[in-house]
Amino acid sequence: MKSLYNIDPSHSSANFSVKHMMIAKVHGGFEKISGKFAYDPQNLKESSVEAAIEVASINTRDAQRDTHLRSADFFEVEKYPLMTFKSTEFKHDGNNNLMVTGDLTIRDVTKKVTLVVDEQSAEHKDPWGNLRIGLSAKTKVNRKDFGLTWNAALEAGGVLVGDEITITLDVQFVKEVK
Repeated sequence: MKSLYNIDPSHSSANFSVKHMMIAKVHGGFEKISGKFAYDPQNLKESSVEAAIEVASINTRDAQRDTHLRSADFFEVEKYPLMTFKSTEFKHDGNNNLMVTGDLTIRDVTKKVTLVVDEQSAEHKDPWGNLRIGLSAKTKVNRKDFGLTWNAALEAGGVLVGDEITITLDVQFVKEVK
């Protein structure tokens, strides 16, 4: 039986990491996330998820970098305020992972990605009587596929910003009350 849930934004995170100066990864996240999840564990074809992230809510713990990421060099938040994901398929991979494939849209460019859900909680009742479920998922994308091509060459060789972005989601959903 399909259950309907809403993302609990205060207990959810959408984070990313990218190689900086070819040395180490820089981590960041987005503070404003919303969405819906319809889940039927007995019939995954009936399951779906839609999520939206307010790109201006980016936080890498460096104000100057965040301002640059909001600019036309990267996300161009004035023109493209939302990043969205809409699922097209749910399936199990044989290793007890749920695979959620869907359309990720960044800067008006849509590409198919697959999220590997490597952790999923059972439904639990919170202290206020709401039913909740949690998921943790990961994927990797090439930022250039979404038009995020800005970079700077380093004097010693290489580039300032890596191309591969690791996206990590930890999301808590609250069941809709009928």
